[in-house]
Amino acid sequence: MKRFADHNQRIGLIANSEKVSCRNLVRQAATLIRAADRTVLADSATVALAGLKAPSFDTAAALARAANLLMVFGGDGTMLRVAREIAGSRTPMLGINAGGLGFLTDVQAHQLPLALKQIWGGETILETRPLIEAAGDSFSLRALNDFVVTRGASPRLIELEVSVNAEMLTRYRCDGLIVCSPTGSTAYSLAAGGAVVAPSADVFTLTPICPHTLSNRSVIVSLASTVQVKVLSERVETILTADGQQPRPLHAGEVVTICRSRHSIRLLHLAGSSFFETLRRKLGWIGSHVKRQA
Repeated sequence: MKRFADHNQRIGLIANSEKVSCRNLVRQAATLIRAADRTVLADSATVALAGLKAPSFDTAAALARAANLLMVFGGDGTMLRVAREIAGSRTPMLGINAGGLGFLTDVQAHQLPLALKQIWGGETILETRPLIEAAGDSFSLRALNDFVVTRGASPRLIELEVSVNAEMLTRYRCDGLIVCSPTGSTAYSLAAGGAVVAPSADVFTLTPICPHTLSNRSVIVSLASTVQVKVLSERVETILTADGQQPRPLHAGEVVTICRSRHSIRLLHLAGSSFFETLRRKLGWIGSHVKRQA
């Protein structure tokens, strides 16, 4: 990680336009940014949502090219979408949580004024997070969190053959398989029983979903590995999703190749924040206090 220099004069705002709760947050941010003699930019959907009078851009990628910092209002889903759209940009993202749990959205709504003061004062830390890629017969997708190969509407198990660096790992009969980046370890993989992985650990986590063989557990391999997932099921609909979005059907015999992307994104954190502190706060890892008897 490294400190974010004070070149943040042009602030881009991107909101989840489906969350009405983002409207006032965006307006508040715009007022505070202008009061600090900074320039407000936004994508066209956010301009429409909040009624902003600001230069607008059709895409997140175009906004990222014009801004020094992107403030993203919503939940982790919004952060994931923007991350995919600006893949490879050096413009950092700061998440403002207007959603639920939110591991990627560092700042709570009530913290917005204080967060901006810290940004103007350079009290921030920059972190780079890798993206991952999946390629099949006729597609190529990027993700920040994970790729999931899963069954469709049928209640039947699917069969998958998984290899790592061309060496067979195993065959799964399961509801699906999650292949996640370090960032994605606290998302679907965690809910399916996978390990929590620190963002600085360069690893993939392979987590089966409801495997038929109870000894099947998460497997952790290097992020430099090439993971191949071959669909063996012929009669059960099988689907691939990237970060829970962009669903694509897979056919029997198709191989999905997953590897680290050459693209990454940059996240801005407020000074004093940490991944472990976030875990304790978001997951309620408070511990218990037992009174000693006299």
